[in-house]
Parts: sequence; structure tokens; C-alpha cells
Amino acid sequence: MEKLDINVNSEIGKLNGVIVHIPGAEVENMTPENAQRALYSDILNLNIALPEYNNFLGVLKKYTRVFEVKELLSDIIKDEKVKQKIVNKICILEQDTEKQFCQLVESIESDDLARQLIEGVEMSKDNLTRFLDNEHYCLHPLPNFFFTRDSSFSVNDKVMIAKMANGVRDREALIMEAIFDNHPVFKTTTVNPVTQFDLTKKATIEGGDVLVAREDILLIGTGTRTTTQGIDAIIEFAKTQEGTKHIIVQELPYKPESFIHLDMTFTFLDKDLCMIFEPLILSATRHLTIHITVESGKVVSIKEEKNILAALRSLGMDLEPIYCGGDNDLFVMEREQWQSGGNFFALEPGKVIGYARNVNTIEALHKKGFEVIRARDIVSGKRSIEDYKRAVVTIEGNELSRGGGGARCMTMPVNRQKINW
Repeated sequence: MEKLDINVNSEIGKLNGVIVHIPGAEVENMTPENAQRALYSDILNLNIALPEYNNFLGVLKKYTRVFEVKELLSDIIKDEKVKQKIVNKICILEQDTEKQFCQLVESIESDDLARQLIEGVEMSKDNLTRFLDNEHYCLHPLPNFFFTRDSSFSVNDKVMIAKMANGVRDREALIMEAIFDNHPVFKTTTVNPVTQFDLTKKATIEGGDVLVAREDILLIGTGTRTTTQGIDAIIEFAKTQEGTKHIIVQELPYKPESFIHLDMTFTFLDKDLCMIFEPLILSATRHLTIHITVESGKVVSIKEEKNILAALRSLGMDLEPIYCGGDNDLFVMEREQWQSGGNFFALEPGKVIGYARNVNTIEALHKKGFEVIRARDIVSGKRSIEDYKRAVVTIEGNELSRGGGGARCMTMPVNRQKINW
């Protein structure tokens, strides 16, 4: 198996490898009763979501090397020592002292165990207490795991392990850390910034809030999922690195829930283009943009900027914004932002993937020279994005978008080619 170095120095460099998770039974295992605990405001129909996802996955497989979480997990737990270490961590994390999972592990084969660690394990109702327990699982499903962006994220040659804002997702980060620490295909070092640098116990950080603008520039959102203490942990990590590092922080609204991460309001499209939700990124006055500069092991500057674009411009990155929802109607902007209209994933500079349902956003891209190509036409071989200088590949997303994320959310890049700025 050919090894792959972790190397992500931008959001747009040509994609050489990506990790995904195909949504499965863990999504169907949600009920109206447990959906809110699972951080969903609705229940997804897998029969509709999966064909949409498969078109998305088909495009990625046509274009780059694709790794699937469940397969990677199954590979590493074939090693008994690795398996026991992961299981022990999960048993402590899940506080499974009386709910059976840890007692069942020895009898489960590695392929099936990998599946159950993601899809959940049903509780055996074999005594009165369990019979009367309203809980259906001794190990809960992970219905958010197909958003692989959140639990770990690549920065330069390192993989950063997230500290999730909600405990129901902590197992995702634990699994991703185990994969990168143990799978022979990946050549990297994992860094858990919160574990290593935070003393406040208030730090959380998720990958949807972290964008690698350039080798020396990170954009990080702070809001419901990433705390200022989490960003402080990243600052402390930056102090250990060579050279000057810039961290541009964008405050996010706590409501509505569509502002869950920075990448729901800002994503990179090309060396000179980005997608933004204009009312927040350019027009908001209550939500600050802070520019932090780290050099020689210390913070040498921390100051307020007018907005993200101004901060990037001061560092030599001059980006023209395209507006999510178009630029004519605030109501349309808000509707399409809610539907992950600002959340695009770049295959290479100027070639991106997003949801077709956001018709005004797609039209805004088309006006800027992006050829609009349906994902199914790429998968069938009818069309190729190689034939165009700029292209937006559209996936239907009518069901997938109800999960609260877009194409960037569903991808965790591990290697991109270097950009010549």
C-alpha cells in the first residue's frame, strides 16, 4: 500500500487524498426522541440521502485517492493491541461500566466491530433494570460522522485532533486519532491542541471552523462549536512552529444553527475567489474579525480587522467574493446559506463541488465563469471537469443538506499539491 504524506497548505491545492465516511445505519438509527441529542433538527431518509452521497463520492473517486473511515478503522483493529487500546478508551469515554458494550467486544470480529463502533450497539434487555431503561443502545450511533471535516483536520504536515463541543461526537475524534496514529498508509504526526495546551477545561475546536488559507495563515471561526479557549490552544501550538504564523479569527452568531461553523459562511474557490455569506462577512458590525500574529514563540500582534478579506489582503491574498444566494435579495441569501450554500469543497483551484439546490449561488458562480456540471454526468463519464478552466460540480443535496452541512463538511483532505501563489 502506497504511503501518503499529510500535506495540506491551502484549501484549494489539487487534491491528492481525502477521507470520507459513507452514511449508513447510524443515520437510520435516529428517532424523533434521540435526534436532538444527536445534534439533528430533523431525521434524514437514508434511501434518498445515500444516492445523493454516492454521486458525490463518485466524483471524488474519479478525481483522487479516497479513503473510507470504516475501512481504515477495520484495518487498524485487526491488531489486537490497537483494538484493546481503542476499546479501553471508548469504554472510559462512554462510561460503559454497566451497559454491556465492553463485555461484548471479545466476541466481535474486527470488520463487524468497526461497523458497530460507528452504527451503535443495541442494549440487551436481559435484566429488569435494562428492560425498563428507555435507552435503546449501550453504545450510541454516530450519525454525524459522515461530516468527517469536524473531528480532525490537516494543517501543513500535521493532523489536528478536534475537541468536539458536544460529547456525543467525542468518539469520532477518538477514532480519527487512532487511525492516524496506527494506519500504515498515513505518514504524519497527530496533535491534540486542547489536550496539550489548554488548562481552562473550556476549550473546544472543530474542523469546520478551521480553514488553511495559506501555509502561514489559518482562518478560524469562534461560536457554538469552537471556543476562544480552543483557539488559544491553537495559538500555543503555533508558538512551537518555525516562521511567522497568522491566525485570523471570525466571530460567528450563535443563532441560527446554520452558522455552526465558519465554512458555512466562507470557503475558498480559487487563488483569487471565495464564496461568502455577505451579511456576516462584509456587513456585520457586531461580530469581530481579529488578526493574531505569532512569531518566535510569542504573540507579537493582536488587532481587530475590518473583515476577513481585508485581513487576507494585508497578507498579500487579494480575494474577490462571490455571494452565497446572489447579491440581490437578503431573503434568498439567508435561505441558501441555511442550505449550506456557502459550503464548497475545492478539487483544485477553480474547480469546486456544492449543492445544486442553491440555484442562485450556482448562478452567481456561473456568471463568474464557472461551468455548471452535474455530478452524475462526471460519474457516468459524460463530462469531465478537466475540459474546463473553472467548474462547479453540483450534487443534488436535497436530503443531505438537511443534515446541516455541505461538500466541505463531508471531506477531510489529507494531501493537496502546493499552490504557487
